[in-house]
Amino acid sequence: MKNIILFITLLSVSFLQAQSFSGSGDKKIQVGANFQDNATGIFASFDYGLGENISVGISSSYALGINTDNVGKAFAKRFDIKARVNANIGNVINIDDAFDLYPGLHLGLKNFGTHLGARYFFTDGLGVFAELNVPLAKYDTGKLDASEKLHNQFTVNAGVVFNM
Repeated sequence: MKNIILFITLLSVSFLQAQSFSGSGDKKIQVGANFQDNATGIFASFDYGLGENISVGISSSYALGINTDNVGKAFAKRFDIKARVNANIGNVINIDDAFDLYPGLHLGLKNFGTHLGARYFFTDGLGVFAELNVPLAKYDTGKLDASEKLHNQFTVNAGVVFNM
């Protein structure tokens, strides 16, 4: 019985020590789903901490579950990659050490935009995330066809995040 209580106590302490963003040198990998009008896909990103509250990274998404009659099967029409910069303000708003809120900007193959994300870590290495993405400037300003709308509209990403 003592061993079970000790195990539960140690496990609880490990949950309390989860830290969301540790500043310079911090590395995060996020993997999840991408949701948008007329498509659902996969999402992945990598962020690297440059300073106490700034990180840079790269993200990519690929649209699945779409009507191929409207979009086609071409990889380039379904794929997007973006460079991104985040302001990690979880420690500024000080909700919880395991929580990070990160507004940011991204520049990709389809548009220039902004995103707002949140991460919550259960342990030092594993957590969950959600991100909202909004395009600010689209490269094609005319009437967009179905394939040009992919990744060029309001999107939501959600999944798991890992500390490296």
